[in-house]
Amino acid sequence: MTPKQNPTYHAPTVGILGGGQLGQMLIQAGIPYGIQFHVLDPDPEASCQPICAHFQTGSFKDADTVFEFGKNLDVVTIEIEHVSVDGLKRLAQHGVKVYPQPEVVALIQDKSLQKQFYAQHGLPTSDFVLVNDQDDLLSKATFPIVYKSAKDGYDGKGVQVLKHADQLPETSVFPGLLEELVDIDKELAVIVARSSTGESTTFPMVEMVFNPAANLVEELISPPHVSQQIQELGAKLAIQLAEKLEIVGLLAVEFFLNKKSNLLINEVAPRPHNSGHHTIKANAVSQFEQHIRAILGLPLGNTKAFGHAAMLNILGEPTENGPAQYSGVNPLLGIEGAFFHLYGKKQVKPYRKMGHVTLLAHSADELQQKIIQTKNLLKAHA
Repeated sequence: MTPKQNPTYHAPTVGILGGGQLGQMLIQAGIPYGIQFHVLDPDPEASCQPICAHFQTGSFKDADTVFEFGKNLDVVTIEIEHVSVDGLKRLAQHGVKVYPQPEVVALIQDKSLQKQFYAQHGLPTSDFVLVNDQDDLLSKATFPIVYKSAKDGYDGKGVQVLKHADQLPETSVFPGLLEELVDIDKELAVIVARSSTGESTTFPMVEMVFNPAANLVEELISPPHVSQQIQELGAKLAIQLAEKLEIVGLLAVEFFLNKKSNLLINEVAPRPHNSGHHTIKANAVSQFEQHIRAILGLPLGNTKAFGHAAMLNILGEPTENGPAQYSGVNPLLGIEGAFFHLYGKKQVKPYRKMGHVTLLAHSADELQQKIIQTKNLLKAHA
């Protein structure tokens, strides 16, 4: 009997909806695979523009634009979930491989549908109730409580802690959902990859530290300061969720760990995620290369961590607005195990993500010292 032959590899053309830093890092990871990347983004100066094979200025929220952009490509993927699902569906019907699949993107675009999906499949999440308007909210709310708009939230936008009945969200953000205000001990994340072949694997769990003013991730720590049992449970839940969604590509799963040591799924993102940037230097395969392997049906890589690691977002200083410049780069690069990554954004804005720093260390104490040192050194300003 003739042995089964491995399929021949053909370097594909891959389209990315969204041209920000996530797309930039996807392209960088895909260059060794010979991939020709096409990018669609409304900003002509997006981070991907200088390094992709073809850049198109246009709206990834417009179905016709998305279809015309991707109809002749081998694969279309996303680096932001706020894209035209109708456009993705048309591409899939046309024969283009679309990963993550349009129906997965549609579900994740709507936080109400996300939460209902967790509940329907027995996945742990905080208690919630759906609301359509302010009257509905007032009749169902027990304050304090968290309100989330169902759609278009991003980096903390569309999320509000309501402490009393006089503090209500604007009507423009309805419909949405009310969530129990969780007594949070830590915020954690696990990135899972699921291939078009059905293979799945997770990256080690990380701990996220949020900037309180901007409500976005400022740093992450790997490994997290939680038990091995919690880490294993997070990986198990991430794989279960990816398999129930049948997603192809990456899924970033954000968790709350409450004061009673219960792990609750908070939100997910169907793409590379801020909680995985450190993997470029800290793991045997990066989240970006893993996403490429997954959507092309290639064997997934080994996600093992090399040691202790941290990622610090380089955020625009709170009062800065203008042409970007950076102080502290030279001394930063003198630190052993410090790696500097800029996203090519020309303008700095308050709390805008301008880049990140990955720090590697041999111990948790050494890592913490490097974190403090880096925060004191590096600033993004105008």
